[in-house]
Amino acid sequence: MSLKLFIVLSVLIVIAMVVSLSIGSVPISFNDIYKSIIGETISQNTSLILYEIRMPRILMALLVGMLLASSGAIVQSLFANPIADPYVIGIAASATFGAVVAYLFDLPDIAYGLLGFISCAVFSLIIFKISRRGGIATLLIVGIALSSFLGAFTSFAVYLIGEDSFKIVSWLMGYFGSASWQKVYLLSVPAIFSMIYFYFKRHELDVMLLGDDEAKSLGVDTARLKRTLLIVSSLSIAFSVAFTGLIGFVGLIIPHAIRLLIRSSSNVALLPLSALFGGLFLLVCDTFGRTMLDPVEIPIGIITAFFGAPFFLYLAMSRRGSI
Repeated sequence: MSLKLFIVLSVLIVIAMVVSLSIGSVPISFNDIYKSIIGETISQNTSLILYEIRMPRILMALLVGMLLASSGAIVQSLFANPIADPYVIGIAASATFGAVVAYLFDLPDIAYGLLGFISCAVFSLIIFKISRRGGIATLLIVGIALSSFLGAFTSFAVYLIGEDSFKIVSWLMGYFGSASWQKVYLLSVPAIFSMIYFYFKRHELDVMLLGDDEAKSLGVDTARLKRTLLIVSSLSIAFSVAFTGLIGFVGLIIPHAIRLLIRSSSNVALLPLSALFGGLFLLVCDTFGRTMLDPVEIPIGIITAFFGAPFFLYLAMSRRGSI
């Protein structure tokens, strides 16, 4: 089942990429796309649209979707609850804090991710320490409180920016329109590193599903594993938020949907499938958002929230007894 789903998702990603390259304010035929792939000559304008505008955006959507979904799967495994999500528990809000600081000081692109990572790592460890004894209820309360506190800073920053505030407002709603090859290269480094690291720790994560006490008896240093995985997850979230803004619910709904499909919580299959499905989901959402009301573009965060908010309510209500 897992192998078949892996193949299906891979094929669907290729199809979605071709369709996304084709449609837009300037339609491009599949024949022109095929010619460009095999190296035949196409018009300069078509080549510019394909390789300088749409392809970087497609790759950014895939990378961010993979990062958010795999990080969501990790956070859910660490806290042993399907409603734990980097956005819900405040990790993404802390990344936003660092990115907004970089924006206010007009720092280069790489500083967005670095400052986002620093603040994200610090606040993630704080969340982990506070919620360690209180369970999922404490986790959610701390996450909501932290998101509100850092959200106040972000709102104040938007107020200070003044006339240029539209730039940061559109970024806060999730935006792929500024995608470039430079950002793709910068984002690919933490994406490759984090997903390899997550997969390398897959067996230890599976042991942790048995409970901390059982994992410790089997030789897993649970405290250290949680701490390092939260830091690596913070790196993933920080760079995705810094380059594309807030895109919620991907890390919540994708891993849970994969669990329902494969009927297993094993991270051996969950992590790679979540990454593929997350990339596919965000690519489809972005293509839908930029073409549905063309030339007006719907922020990607609005579309993911449209699907994710009801799903979150469903999960919360289905687990209301444990909460």
